[in-house]
Amino acid sequence: MTAVYYEGGGRFSLGTAQPQAPGEGEVRIDVAYCGVCGTDLHIAHGAMDQRVRPPQVIGHEMSGVIAEIGAGVDGFRMGDPIVVRPLDARAETPADKGYGHVSRGLKFLGIDTPGAFQRSWTVPAFTLHHLPASVDLRLAALVEPLAVACHDVRRAELHAGESALVIGAGPIGLLVALAARAKGARVIVSEVNPARLAFAADLGLETIDPGVDVVGRVTEMTDGAGADVVFEVSGAPAAALAMTQAASIRGRVVVVAIYPDPQPVRLFDLFWKELEVRGARVYEPEDYERAIEVVASGALPLERLISRVEPLERLPEVFKELSAGTADIKVLVDCRA
Repeated sequence: MTAVYYEGGGRFSLGTAQPQAPGEGEVRIDVAYCGVCGTDLHIAHGAMDQRVRPPQVIGHEMSGVIAEIGAGVDGFRMGDPIVVRPLDARAETPADKGYGHVSRGLKFLGIDTPGAFQRSWTVPAFTLHHLPASVDLRLAALVEPLAVACHDVRRAELHAGESALVIGAGPIGLLVALAARAKGARVIVSEVNPARLAFAADLGLETIDPGVDVVGRVTEMTDGAGADVVFEVSGAPAAALAMTQAASIRGRVVVVAIYPDPQPVRLFDLFWKELEVRGARVYEPEDYERAIEVVASGALPLERLISRVEPLERLPEVFKELSAGTADIKVLVDCRA
């Protein structure tokens, strides 16, 4: 069966893989679609070679159907449509306080273990979530990134009527903005890429021109108050400085972006305005269930975020194209094609 392997050093190759029969507590999935994520691009740039073990299949934003069930697995049947919540927290200890999704020994399927850019994928059954039969499997491949957004908004404790600034309009930033708007918040999006900013505006979101003073413009748009919640999704050093400035008195700053290196932050703002800064990493089971509900409801324009669908055989070329820079928001890979 076709599979795409990361070979290390940013290289990918097309190959084959034998379907892996599920062991006890496992299931084998016929993968339908798998999205190319920002993390996958980091891997493609060679930035995560310390975690990935080449040659390895990667990928985790997926949908599919159950093809084979191992011993001891209850609650699932052959042919069930599912998505995988790609977290293995079996190494969790009492020191992790019950938060398996951020536990010290957490393994991320598709990074620390083989992933879904293949036609057949065998995973622990505890990672599965049922899909309603009516859900389009293409849209279901967006459940994983949408669950990230649902977790971010939940961590923010965002309420209807509040204002939210989203810094960064990549796929996660756009999903955060849409999820925040669905909560009844006024959402403002800041993004330096003109094409992404235009896309956000086309989704009906308020936007800030990248050429203006973002903090000043947010302050002006909120009648001098600042944003009740600031989501920092860009990972840009300038955003780390701006996020506290743009927040209102007793505002909440939610750091979604990954900053691998220390960055300057205006700690004075935390004191002066009594701000709260919260981290938000991946998701918990309830965020996945919420994301599935949202996809099934059709409440968000998720279809518009899918820029194109490519066959699995083209994935090595897709990584080259995305690394070179394209206007794509979300590329899906059809693992059946």
